[in-house]
Amino acid sequence: MIDNPFVFYLFFIVVGFFTAMLGTIIGAGGGLIFVPLFMYWFPQWSPSMIVGTSLFAVMCNAISGSLAYIRQKKVFISAALIFSLATFPGAILGARMSAWFSGPEFMFAFGCFLACVSILIGFKNFRKGERQAESLTLDEVTYNKPLGIAISIVVGFISSIFGIGGGLIHVPALIYLMSFPTHLATATSQAILAVSTTVGVITHFLSNHIVFSIAVPASFGALFGAQAGAQIAKRLKAKVILALMSVCVFALAVRLIIGSGILF
Repeated sequence: MIDNPFVFYLFFIVVGFFTAMLGTIIGAGGGLIFVPLFMYWFPQWSPSMIVGTSLFAVMCNAISGSLAYIRQKKVFISAALIFSLATFPGAILGARMSAWFSGPEFMFAFGCFLACVSILIGFKNFRKGERQAESLTLDEVTYNKPLGIAISIVVGFISSIFGIGGGLIHVPALIYLMSFPTHLATATSQAILAVSTTVGVITHFLSNHIVFSIAVPASFGALFGAQAGAQIAKRLKAKVILALMSVCVFALAVRLIIGSGILF
């Protein structure tokens, strides 16, 4: 791809920085960008290698971003701990099942999944009026624990099988199903990712799915990009964050569905 080793590593540090910055702003961890980029740049990689390498960078992104959000006192600690533990079974199962997908099938399934998520977020976000929950403080938020645990089990599976970290599901679920304010949802999602992705990464590591020559420089950039993203997020309105998430996810979905060659 790039012959000069210095330029090669610098390139992936920069990619990791900007990917993590955007991922932290929308609470998705950056995997929604890492996965399609790795698909495009490294077509010789198996889906498991794409997922494992992406998830390693997402883990570093999530740990760095969650620490920044904790300092801002935006993380619902008790919810993050409960939901994180609930992701473990799905994360392990998803990591093992990721090897079942062929390249085109993986791209198509991932694209369809992203398209559904983007439409849901866009539909909810562009309705008139501000959500009442946006005015709630950390102490005022209540949530349905059984529902959150059930969603987290599914999130853990999706996180490991697609290498996206699960934030694309957790953030909308926290906002629309459990009435979290947007900024609190994105921050809590990052904290959940920090724990849940670690389980997926360990499983992928034991299966030798991680390409460390790419994962390490991308993760190094992600550590700093996540800090920048957390600072930018606190200056953005909730609707801006959700609109940004919806547009980015839909664009990637279309690209992956077309690139899979299954429909065309």
